[in-house]
Amino acid sequence: MSKKIVVDPITRIEGHLRIEVIVDDDNVITDAFSSSTLFRGLETIIKGRDPRDAGFIAQRICGVCTYSHYKAGITAVENALGITPPLNAQLVRSLMNMALLFHDHVVHFYTLHGLDWCDIMSALKADPAQAAKLSFKYSPYPINTGAGELKAVQKRLSDFAKSGSLGPFNNGYYGHKTYRLSPEQNLIVLSHYLKLLEIQREAAKMTAIFGAKQPHPQSLTVGGVTSVMDILDPTRLAEWKSKFEVVAHFINHAYYPDLVMAGEMFANEPSVIKGCGLRNFIAYEEVLLGRDKYLLSSGVVLDGDISKLHPIDESLIKEEVTHSWYQYENTKEAQLHPYDGQTNPHYTGLKDGESVGIENKIIPAKVLDTQNKYSWIKSPRYDSKPMEVGPLSSVVVGLAAKNPYVTEVATKFLKDTKLPLEALFSTLGRTAARCIEAKTIADNGLLAFDALVENLKSDQSTCTPYRIDKNQEYKGRYIGQVPRGMLSHWVRIKNGVVENYQAVVPSTWNAGPRDSKNQRGAYEMSLIGTKIADLTQPLEIIRTIHSFDPCIACSVHVMDFKGQSLNEFKVEPNFAKF
Repeated sequence: MSKKIVVDPITRIEGHLRIEVIVDDDNVITDAFSSSTLFRGLETIIKGRDPRDAGFIAQRICGVCTYSHYKAGITAVENALGITPPLNAQLVRSLMNMALLFHDHVVHFYTLHGLDWCDIMSALKADPAQAAKLSFKYSPYPINTGAGELKAVQKRLSDFAKSGSLGPFNNGYYGHKTYRLSPEQNLIVLSHYLKLLEIQREAAKMTAIFGAKQPHPQSLTVGGVTSVMDILDPTRLAEWKSKFEVVAHFINHAYYPDLVMAGEMFANEPSVIKGCGLRNFIAYEEVLLGRDKYLLSSGVVLDGDISKLHPIDESLIKEEVTHSWYQYENTKEAQLHPYDGQTNPHYTGLKDGESVGIENKIIPAKVLDTQNKYSWIKSPRYDSKPMEVGPLSSVVVGLAAKNPYVTEVATKFLKDTKLPLEALFSTLGRTAARCIEAKTIADNGLLAFDALVENLKSDQSTCTPYRIDKNQEYKGRYIGQVPRGMLSHWVRIKNGVVENYQAVVPSTWNAGPRDSKNQRGAYEMSLIGTKIADLTQPLEIIRTIHSFDPCIACSVHVMDFKGQSLNEFKVEPNFAKF
């Protein structure tokens, strides 16, 4: 007899995400449903505003990847107005982007995803001396893994445990059957988890050097950047470079070794060598290294076939709302291009049903109405196909494009772990791809810094002048690669204000519900076929979903844990004017 499991909320992510799965008598997932239980509405707020404000409002879509949406909003307007910022401005934006990619990737693995791989309580059984010796197997210069350092980390954990509260490590599924690291390996990861608290500050400061603050930097403007004094100050440039080197060192001698260790130990764990049921990938070029030279590649890979790289046709990017809590008005089209996209809420709620409770008994529950609408996330499609976006897509596209930077690091990872190429198409591979992307930047990112320094010798311009003709209509977009995958912002400008604005974000691509053809998105496809060891501790579900690094944008519709509506807020497009 099939059973339904509801995981709500998925924790250690940004935003509100609910996953429902159906399991058979062997606890194998036969169907899955992904639902965001929140409504953003930021696109509605931007409409009717001065287009120069779009980036500043758009960055409030999220409190994590603020720079990504900020840059996207600014660049979309520049594209609409036909503005090309000076090379200095483009390179400074690239430096800030690398800082965010650094920050997001290391924080994701340790703070958000690490406990899916690391059994913290097992570290109490470790021999610190043996762990210190083991760390040299994975790096010639291991970080924070001396016997004395590891013993101190172990004591901190022991003090937590003795106090009766594990603090940030509370409520883990410790002792779960799918954990594979040894006590010593768990202690090494725990030490790096704590060291990251220092490293992430340095990554955040990298953005703030040219952005004034982080999160929500303020130095980008339509036409260029405003941090002129910092760009022209050699001490500020040197400060950014020194922090880059600190974070890059951590990536190469903590993050990367820990992923190699995980790759070795989890290579035969069934729940992590699955998790990639959808093998359509799309990624866009990003991280400018010099004039018209990018670190990451663009393209589409279909059915996991990396022997063929298809160019991206932007006209084939569309969204539909068949199973989303929205409705399209004044059109018979099931899918709309983002330039013509609509954000009209149409909430139909949850329904009464049953699910497995924490005592492994069937209990009454509010469940998704999966035959109808069941998520606040739309369903983006490329040529009517669901796609996965993210670092795994970036790596797969990079391999298909024979990108030398990506290929070198990806090949090294597979060699170091003795894993086949096929292993990339999995939960383990998706987690590893985020590290591969971070290491690719760590190994090559200073090329952009050097290009900026060289260009400043002959050109100190930072902004391109422009004007907006209120009698002319404009449209433009930004498409690029951000920490969670391909992001695009699309804008129409009329009468000098934003007429329409749509953001197609990475987690929309991955977490979206079924479409009108009943095609599942990446989250839903990734779970099917996974066997759950303990229905009351669905670590396999959480680990797989965490591998995407979900970022569900800010809500104006709030629900309690039983699915009851607490309050609803109507957002007026012109609630404030400049």
